Amino acid sequence: MGFGGGSREPVQVLIVDADPVQRRTVSAHLAAEAGVRFVPMAFATKAEAIECLADRTQSIIVADLETVGGVDELGSLSGNASSIIAMSARGSVHAAVAAMRAGAVDFLPKPFGAAALLDRLEAAIAQWSVAKPGAADRPSSDAAPLEVPVPVSGPTLAREDFEGFIGRSSAMALVYDQISRIAPSRAPVFVTGESGTGKELCAEAIHTRSGRAGRPFIAINCSAIPKDLMESEIFGHVRGAFTGATETRQGAAELADGGTLFLDEIGEMDLALQAKLLRFIQSGVVQRVGDVATRRVDVRIVCATHRDPVTEIAAGRFREDLFYRLHVLPIQLPPLRERPEDILPLASAFLSRYAAEEMRGFRGFEPPAAALLKQHPWPGNVRELQNAIRRMVVLHQGSEVTVAMLPPPIRNGVPARTTEWTAVSRALSAAVAPFWEQERTIIESAIEAHGGNIARAAAALEISPSTIYRKRQAWLDRRTA
Repeated sequence: MGFGGGSREPVQVLIVDADPVQRRTVSAHLAAEAGVRFVPMAFATKAEAIECLADRTQSIIVADLETVGGVDELGSLSGNASSIIAMSARGSVHAAVAAMRAGAVDFLPKPFGAAALLDRLEAAIAQWSVAKPGAADRPSSDAAPLEVPVPVSGPTLAREDFEGFIGRSSAMALVYDQISRIAPSRAPVFVTGESGTGKELCAEAIHTRSGRAGRPFIAINCSAIPKDLMESEIFGHVRGAFTGATETRQGAAELADGGTLFLDEIGEMDLALQAKLLRFIQSGVVQRVGDVATRRVDVRIVCATHRDPVTEIAAGRFREDLFYRLHVLPIQLPPLRERPEDILPLASAFLSRYAAEEMRGFRGFEPPAAALLKQHPWPGNVRELQNAIRRMVVLHQGSEVTVAMLPPPIRNGVPARTTEWTAVSRALSAAVAPFWEQERTIIESAIEAHGGNIARAAAALEISPSTIYRKRQAWLDRRTA
């Protein structure tokens, strides 16, 4: 990284900031950490930077919003540089969204360190295509907030199989292109998408296509582990650190040393632990629970969530500083309903796989059954489709899947989520009982409806999995009191 568009020429980084101390600091960051990869040039005004840009083909502007005259003035720079990174001492999610809508590819809240700056620069270069991007490559004012702009001419036609993904739609072509571009970087990746869209598969693809492919890929689901144990799972513990710690144990961060650490459903992580995770990402140092010694590790962080991170920050459930540190290379996975042309290829692949596993003779779908599969909204996305096909294969036999073999929600045109809530609805219609009993009935019914999966039950009830664990413990205490 650090050389643009496949060239070995260093990239010009133009620092635009009226504060001379900030100009010297950013220049020092680049000189100390990046060697000959970047050539820093500092300017006190926007006009000086534009004049210097006239004869430069590969450059990144790191511009202070207050110096250039605010977000609205970024447009006057966008035609003169390959990429713009906005910075401001008044950092907020609103400012970041506004800057990126105005043409910036990223946003840095002041103060920031050398590592954060280099991550942003490498992320910007990763977005460049082989040819210099033109105006058509820049995000429009209607672009979705905080998404990586993908060059229009960059992605090739999606392949039917890409690192475990199946899909030939244009939406997946963009995802494949993003994965290919950002995989070689060291920068953190932030994957968003609805449940069942393949966020862990995306993380594995990034790891496989990176220089860390031969090293460990360690995944942790932050919604499936009680918050009291999460710190130990990530950072490890020493013997006697807490009740049940009978031996010293490495955490996921140490196990992933040299490789990739995937934190799924990071939005479910406790706020106190988010602060410790931020410190770890910034320092690269791990301290096991109950230990005084520290250990330095080298891991690339890939995280994922099905929630809107901006909404979570506004609600106080996700730290804004952690978001800025992780949201360097974002990827948004499309829901299955937005790529209907991929439904039948996915269904056929699952049918072949499970027919072989279960020794069935299925070879395809009857046209009416295929039409119903394409019409279904698939609120559970690819995971729901996968489970539906497996259920059909296990329960039936034949050469083709017929309409009668389809699960009732698909056959009758009823969204699956309606049937999943049946048990909860029955609980709500029960006789009047104390509130805690009704609450317990609703939660336990939801868990049962989701096959014992607490994370999915919590998502259906729109509460945190930690809430379910806490209430279960309270019910147990009530019975033993």
